[in-house]
Amino acid sequence: MEKLLESEGKVLRHDRTVRIIHWLIALSCFVLVFSGFGQMPVYKRYMITDLPGLTWTADYFITLKMHYVAAVILVFASFWHVVYHGIRRDNGLVPRKGDFGESVRIMKAIITGGQEPPSDKYLAEQRLAYVFMAGTIAVLILTGIIKTVKSMGFVLPEGLVFWSTQLHNLGAALIVFGIVAHLGAFIVPANLKLLGSMFHGKVDLEYVKHRHSIWYEKLKRRSR
Repeated sequence: MEKLLESEGKVLRHDRTVRIIHWLIALSCFVLVFSGFGQMPVYKRYMITDLPGLTWTADYFITLKMHYVAAVILVFASFWHVVYHGIRRDNGLVPRKGDFGESVRIMKAIITGGQEPPSDKYLAEQRLAYVFMAGTIAVLILTGIIKTVKSMGFVLPEGLVFWSTQLHNLGAALIVFGIVAHLGAFIVPANLKLLGSMFHGKVDLEYVKHRHSIWYEKLKRRSR
């Protein structure tokens, strides 16, 4: 549970469960992307297999097993995420009215060195990014299930199989874009201060007061 740790000069931003779920989703997505490209096959064509220790990447059945294992982990972690936050009624990442405009103002302030608008626990662009990533993962899971059912020998409508494949490929491209954008956001010095919270859960108290003042006021009221 998020809380003020004033004696440490910190704020607990993410509890252990949230961090575990985050890393399960993140790592499974990395493995899915890597193994997915391996099934095209890309690695042999571009001589990735010639690199030391990567000969196995040309083996279709190895990358296929990796893909299935990572997919199971992603489905499990995504379901856990929805249930965990649903039970706690934690809707901090749900987009709000005006998020797009606020995101523009935040980016403008970062570029010009101006004052950012006060923010809650999550910045407006983080809420928008969450919807993008969650929607993409949902598409990948749904289409992946259809493709798996087809590979098990079940007869499905050709149109369903065709569009599932197209959407799955599109989802793969979008998830790569989302990962790059997510990691690229840490180029901004202010965002970099949030990175550690995904490992140990904590962020600097003064940082929260300055950039997440709305969230800080909520935490103060809860601690009384």
